[in-house]
Amino acid sequence: MSRPQRYTLTLSCPDRVGIVAAVSTFIAGHKGWIVEANHHADQDTQRFFMRQEILADSLPFDADGLRQRFEPIAREFNMDWKVSDTGTKKRAVLLVSKQEHCLYDLLARWQSKELDIDIPCVISNHETFRGFVEWHGIPFHHIPVSPDTKSQAYGEVLKTFSEARGDVMVLARYMQILSPDVCAALSGRIVNIHHSFLPSFVGGRPYHQAHARGVKLIGATCHYVTEELDQGPIIEQDVIRVDHSDSVDDLVRYGKDIEKAVLARGLRYHLEDRVLVDGTKTVVFR
Repeated sequence: MSRPQRYTLTLSCPDRVGIVAAVSTFIAGHKGWIVEANHHADQDTQRFFMRQEILADSLPFDADGLRQRFEPIAREFNMDWKVSDTGTKKRAVLLVSKQEHCLYDLLARWQSKELDIDIPCVISNHETFRGFVEWHGIPFHHIPVSPDTKSQAYGEVLKTFSEARGDVMVLARYMQILSPDVCAALSGRIVNIHHSFLPSFVGGRPYHQAHARGVKLIGATCHYVTEELDQGPIIEQDVIRVDHSDSVDDLVRYGKDIEKAVLARGLRYHLEDRVLVDGTKTVVFR
């Protein structure tokens, strides 16, 4: 059974008295029915964060009408804000290389409607998964990447994403470093899974690094992509315990399960507008 259509209002602004009252009074004044409400005040940055879910049919106007009428309040409090409509599916463009587990998991969740999204295409720097992706009825784009063609390749990736009208780019074990142009153009809209518990073991071969250090916990991190490798704001993380008897192959095997779950959770939080960026950190309203 699907949930009723909702409008999700998210915002951040300099913290001050009266923000909650102003937003709540505005919604109540239009007979809006709030079904979920979250807010957080960051004492370090002195910023305020809020997320409100409102039943769409409780308001006398549509999402555009909500945006238009809320604008004066947003200006008064100097808000960074947006309104999303659950009646419109988000469009996720997946990028993958040769590791299949995250791609398989996301497509299974998409096919079962666990992730209620559109996947307009999959992009890869290898042909490995063309048949699998096209079997699902999803267009597959092979865009090779080499040291000599990176600029051209990432221009094509960005063009393909734009033509697909993507809302979010998901790096499902895409083992290439995106160009600064792509990172800048899609700031806050590229979700990556990294196979370590960041900030430990950035870059390549993190399971080998972890094994060499004899760690007792390994993990995975879902984060937003920035120009600085593996340093983007963290959305979600998880760990599993390991011990001295585990080989690198064991760590890789354990880690794949964590990677799938962490990416799926982090992507869901993003799709549901539960993640608000606070500088190098995030506020996640679970």
